[in-house]
Amino acid sequence: MLGAFDIIDTQARTSEDIFTGRNEWMPNGRLFGGQVLAQSLLAALRTVDDARKVHSLHGYFLRAGYTEKTVTLAVDRIHDGRSFSTRRTQAHQDGQPIFSMIASFQTEDIGLEHQVEMPTGLVPPEDLPSYADVMESVEDRQVAAWNRPRAIDARHMEGSIAIRVNGERVAHQGVWFRTVGRMPDEPNLHTAALAYASDFNILEPIFRRHGLPPSTTGLRLASLDHAMWFHNWARADEWLFYAQESPVARGGRGLSFGRIFTRDGLLVASIAQEGMIRLPEFRR
Repeated sequence: MLGAFDIIDTQARTSEDIFTGRNEWMPNGRLFGGQVLAQSLLAALRTVDDARKVHSLHGYFLRAGYTEKTVTLAVDRIHDGRSFSTRRTQAHQDGQPIFSMIASFQTEDIGLEHQVEMPTGLVPPEDLPSYADVMESVEDRQVAAWNRPRAIDARHMEGSIAIRVNGERVAHQGVWFRTVGRMPDEPNLHTAALAYASDFNILEPIFRRHGLPPSTTGLRLASLDHAMWFHNWARADEWLFYAQESPVARGGRGLSFGRIFTRDGLLVASIAQEGMIRLPEFRR
């Protein structure tokens, strides 16, 4: 499943480094935003010294991407200082930008340290159904088509909302996740996989709050922007816990925050994403 967040065909130029992305198949023919996000980050990582690790990225989803078209990734080496490097990655299809990201990288340093605590009372991932388990009982062919081989095994603490929203209408949830199968030991691939997974269900707390599954007829959903801060490195093929919450939804948009922890409580990353959410009854 490395094609979901790997890249190929590098070509150095005077002002840019050019890469080509492998596309993950999707039932509706549209690219998953997490794929382009992960590939844009991985492309930038391959232009930075290995001693410098990504500490933040900020990206905007500009246009829909399509699985049958090649994704070209152009990396601009904006700055290399004594401790920090900055890169801009533009993802294109047919010469049009579909995603734009700026990421910052830092040489490992020491300083003050603290972190929030991981939520307590968690149900172990082994005791929760996988996405494939949830979708096996679905009779709707259009919905069941999404039960394809996936790069990420995600297991919801409060129950999946893929088909229906059960339980309390709350604007928060917890999700265990890891890649399907063991990954190579290359650190940058694990970082890219983490970025991929961070986009997988970050907006779901909004739908849970309003009792709306993402499969609701007529619902239109699109990621608008995505910010991510990396605090510690972790393997993406070992269980990680994604604590998510939505503080607000308004104006056809919804905002969600997330924190990713290792199983023993180390804070790995913090995430923020805003998405466009349009329902038929609210359209003008």
